[in-house]
Amino acid sequence: MKGRTIFAMLLAYLVPGAGHLYLGKYARAVTFFCVVALMFVIGISIDGDLYMLGHTGGSLLRFLAALGSLGAGVIYWIAAWMGVHGDVTSITFEHGTAFTITAGLMNLLLILDAFDIAQGRKE
Repeated sequence: MKGRTIFAMLLAYLVPGAGHLYLGKYARAVTFFCVVALMFVIGISIDGDLYMLGHTGGSLLRFLAALGSLGAGVIYWIAAWMGVHGDVTSITFEHGTAFTITAGLMNLLLILDAFDIAQGRKE
């Protein structure tokens, strides 16, 4: 694996779209950043929760949800640092949590897309 590939994947994890920006795919970079960030922010704003690795309680599903949420990169870490927690009594709690997890999972797929572009498998 090339150093360029590893760097693109690291950038793609840290900031959604940054790996694509590094690889010269400017339109994709902006689009991917907007989609992932908007989904995450919507999730938080409608009382969605952040799953955290230290708070899984031994549950496999909570652990997998935490891995999915972590996929959002620096957006996740900023929200966790700010102490964002959803309101379980809110009618939109589950939908918001689904948005935050989906944003993370989408960014994980975008890391794979950056990998394929950096390896020359796709344009």
